[in-house]
Amino acid sequence: MSANEEPPPIEQDAPSRKPRPQARRRRPRRESALVWWGGFAVLLLLAWWVGSWRLALITLLLWCLYEFLLVPTICRVMTAKGFSCREPARGRLFACGASHQEIKNEALWRLVGLRNPFAKAAPPDAERDTGTLVVSPELRSRLAQADRALLILAAVGTLVTLAGMLLGL
Repeated sequence: MSANEEPPPIEQDAPSRKPRPQARRRRPRRESALVWWGGFAVLLLLAWWVGSWRLALITLLLWCLYEFLLVPTICRVMTAKGFSCREPARGRLFACGASHQEIKNEALWRLVGLRNPFAKAAPPDAERDTGTLVVSPELRSRLAQADRALLILAAVGTLVTLAGMLLGL
């Protein structure tokens, strides 16, 4: 290269540094469970102050609805490797995704004491010969002890509410 020649232009398309790893997406903030519990406490205090058993039954029914469908929780389905899924889920009846929801449905049927009539046949395990310990589907489809206890309490609460409404105490 002589003194009169210009250096070749630098290509602008070439990355100047290593590509960044993909950033984790931010999860939307969820309301605090204290907001719900504060609402339940206000309704129960109001039912006691007014002396209304009907308002107390409605509060119980709202708590059951909250536990079944609305409580901010985590998935807790066991993965094939034996770890509990830590993804967020809304309600104790639901899981984080479709594949985990199938496992959770199986666990809910087993909680009632029945077999899932809608269950699909499990495909052969691809990791069978790799030496990796894979947790069996029966073990994976067990509910966590806290979820099992709260689902049973919410089901009993729903039955008590329905009986109270039908009998008219």
